[in-house]
Amino acid sequence: MKKYSKKIKIILIILLLLITTGCTTTLTDSKKKAVKNEETGQTLTKNILCQPTSKKTAEIYKKYKVNIDKLPECKNFKITSGKYEGLWTSVFVKPLAYILLVLGRLVKNYGLSVILVSLAIRLVAYPITRKTAMQSELMKKAQPEINRIQNKYKGKQDQESMMKQNQEIMAVYKKYNMNPMSGCIFAMIQLPIFVAFFEAVQRTPVIFEDKFLGLQLGTTPSVGITTPMFYAYAILILLIGATTFFSFKMNSTGNMQDQNMKMMPYMMTGMIILTGVFMPTGLGIYWVTSNLFTIVQNILIKRSKSLNGKA
Repeated sequence: MKKYSKKIKIILIILLLLITTGCTTTLTDSKKKAVKNEETGQTLTKNILCQPTSKKTAEIYKKYKVNIDKLPECKNFKITSGKYEGLWTSVFVKPLAYILLVLGRLVKNYGLSVILVSLAIRLVAYPITRKTAMQSELMKKAQPEINRIQNKYKGKQDQESMMKQNQEIMAVYKKYNMNPMSGCIFAMIQLPIFVAFFEAVQRTPVIFEDKFLGLQLGTTPSVGITTPMFYAYAILILLIGATTFFSFKMNSTGNMQDQNMKMMPYMMTGMIILTGVFMPTGLGIYWVTSNLFTIVQNILIKRSKSLNGKA
């Protein structure tokens, strides 16, 4: 367990270093207040990757002395465009923005591009997520035995009892061929992808200026619900909440007799909904797509006859 814990700490430190070496910068006025696009209500990003396609958006940037003329047009944007902004932007943000732009031009809509890229990422990561989902199912089978062991040593805090409890629990893991740390793998992969999607949407004008099913991709639902298309943003929030809840519910592996474990899916869903209200619609679409993929994947795994105790 210590070996896995050290590896996870090292990976998390690397990810944090990557994430903090190049981030989205909000466009502000002389009073340091965020500048908003009056047409869409969205907060604008200062360090955009390419020129705005909307004349009104371009005028806002010029008003606040952002030299957009040096930037490439979004249709000409390449991974190597612009100056070097750090490893994070070069490895994650720019490549993702480029893929979204190319695919968006092909399908004639950048919201649809977000969905297709989300699905492509999940398909590439499928071997890992499938293993994680199968481990989750095996954990549910093993949980009654783990509960019995924990009850057996309940209240015993001496070192010998703790060691015996850990040994017996590890024996259960071995019996069901489980890796207790495997559930963290995709979570660590998904974090940088999530942040990269946020930056790719916020820093690429042609994406955040586009619409999908009436939803402005760069506008947050908190702003969108004040527009005539409020119902579309309300539906998006409902989808974020529903897909998050079922995704967490299906992946729950703890002792569901524990009141705290029972409340966990509700608490996590509430947190995600609150976050979703204030994140760009394009990112919300990515989140819903990713959750739907997870739900379908888990349903297929549960129905699969191949789940025979081995991941």
